Amino acid sequence: MLNFFDTLILILYFVVLVIISLYGLHRYFLIFLYLKGRKKVIKPKGYFFELPKVTIQLPIYNEKFVCERLVNSVCQIDYPRDKLEIQVLDDSTDETQEILKRLVKKYQEKGINIKYFHRDNRKGYKAGALQEGLMKAEGDFIAIFDADFVVPKDFLLKTVHYFTDEKVGMVQARWGHINRNYSLLTRLQAILLDGHFIIEHIARSYNNLFFNFNGTAGIWRKKTLLQTGGWDGSTLAEDLDISLRAQLLGWKFVYLPNYVVYAELPIEINSFKAQQYRWAKGGVQTAKKMLGIILNSKISFKQKLDSFFHLTANFSFPLMLILIFVAFPAAVIRYGLNFKHILMVDFPLFFFSTFSFFLFYLITQKELTPNWKREIKYIILAMSLGAALAINNSVAVFEAFLKLNSEFIRTPKYGVTEEKKFIKEGYQLNFKNSIHYLEIAFAFYLLVGIIAVLSQQVFLTLPFLLFFQIAYFYLNFLPNLNKIKNFFVKSRVREVIAISEAFRQD
Repeated sequence: MLNFFDTLILILYFVVLVIISLYGLHRYFLIFLYLKGRKKVIKPKGYFFELPKVTIQLPIYNEKFVCERLVNSVCQIDYPRDKLEIQVLDDSTDETQEILKRLVKKYQEKGINIKYFHRDNRKGYKAGALQEGLMKAEGDFIAIFDADFVVPKDFLLKTVHYFTDEKVGMVQARWGHINRNYSLLTRLQAILLDGHFIIEHIARSYNNLFFNFNGTAGIWRKKTLLQTGGWDGSTLAEDLDISLRAQLLGWKFVYLPNYVVYAELPIEINSFKAQQYRWAKGGVQTAKKMLGIILNSKISFKQKLDSFFHLTANFSFPLMLILIFVAFPAAVIRYGLNFKHILMVDFPLFFFSTFSFFLFYLITQKELTPNWKREIKYIILAMSLGAALAINNSVAVFEAFLKLNSEFIRTPKYGVTEEKKFIKEGYQLNFKNSIHYLEIAFAFYLLVGIIAVLSQQVFLTLPFLLFFQIAYFYLNFLPNLNKIKNFFVKSRVREVIAISEAFRQD
């Protein structure tokens, strides 16, 4: 016989597991759509006899380490100069201003149509800067690049001709990773992003489902942007918001999975968490704003269903948090159940919820990497890292749901690549607030859970708890270990300098 508390724990455990499994089923659906359409070849409807005028927008905020790399690559783009305008939309408050002013002046003297715009306030953040630039743009098409991207010379020639189809409103390129193998963290991030750009985008774009502009490495028809009402800074996911509004108006989006534009991944764990926090909060803000409109629109049921799972995906983080919290009490309560019962009830639910992630990223790496079998261990670590964002992203979800305002936190980049790992000057993003300490407390809670299930010999729950435990320790203790290591390295350097100085004096 179970008491009230035990019954509540088990009900919560199974309800949450069933809901998470539904998202897993949707992930299998995306995998099916990807396999169905992956061989489809997307070509322009035609080619412009006379190239149209294009405006390239570069929204920048305090990016002193990477802004020069971006501007240099854009100014070398292969496109007629009389058909090209470059807007440097600078909201910076540091020395980035002077770097950009110098660069703009340099290229203006070379005859390039590049303009510098600076705002004294960050109203609307990135969306506000893009909207002000849009109102002044000379081009009929608007390409956008964030500061950490390196723009290929042929970008416009590879993308602009898709607009010969008058129904096309946006063309998106795939992101590549200039520092994929910089560290374990960047390697795991690359795996997580690759899944989005390979399976999700291909599945949606090739099967007439809504997919979103990713904020950068894409090009818009100006008419489309204006018809939607322009950029809206009311959410932190302005790219997702405007994408949905445009597609509801009937505009077609084109995705080019075989055309890659490379960018720099965050190299700090705290920067990565801040980026994920912003994406999660912006996604929920957009869901609150757009989901009702989408469900009440005249689009197909398949589009509505996929949009629902897409826009509510971040709610899986609080659910995951609940699942982790009740997993080991549920295992202890159910101690003594035979293996057959667990195999029939628990295993199917975990299969739908967990294995779908593994298959999702495995297929992605098999598509991208010749030696994909070597990536399996990294896929498991990447899944663990993504799951360990449960607290970080749950706070973002609750903030968005409760309409609590927060600043658009930029993700620091340092101009590093796989070959160039040395950072001349840098700073840590200060993100060690209550979330950080809550995650540490949760890591110790999981440790207690592991000890409990070991003592009760409930071994089937052990891999699940270890899966999260490893990631939480990685998320929260690695930055401190790096600080300790850097302290000792600096101490050794000072010691060597002191010894050398002593020898020199002798």
